[in-house]
Amino acid sequence: MKKMTVLIAALFALAAPLASYAMEHDHSSHTPGMTHSGNAAHEEVVDGVKATFMVQTMADAMKAMGMEMPKGVKETHHLHVEFKDIKSGKALTSGEVSVKIQGPDKKESVKDLMGMQGHFGADFDMAKKGKYGVMCKFKLADGKIRSAKFMYTVK
Repeated sequence: MKKMTVLIAALFALAAPLASYAMEHDHSSHTPGMTHSGNAAHEEVVDGVKATFMVQTMADAMKAMGMEMPKGVKETHHLHVEFKDIKSGKALTSGEVSVKIQGPDKKESVKDLMGMQGHFGADFDMAKKGKYGVMCKFKLADGKIRSAKFMYTVK
């Protein structure tokens, strides 16, 4: 728990420079509603680890699992990230992952991603159309703290 507190504090400390960096990288060609087998919203290699981010609407995520959307859910999108070791190609499935999303209205949401079936994921409210800055900090089994960031456009 103490490590996660330090990780989140570091995320906040680095948020401003990461947000300005993310604003310089536009991934507006990506569309919401992708499935696990669809195109990645962002891929990046950080210190020997390939991070692949997927963003899909909650409706599509629930449909892919054969479930109906529960009533009263305010989150509109599911974000998940898969990590792979570049050298071995093996999935890296244990660690701590935190994501901060800044919406087009500059409101921010920070969540710890939960490990689920080979990836880490969480649901976010991305109801407003426009560009979202996505900043991720992750600490996997090797103990290194890494980060990745990108822009995602909701159309």
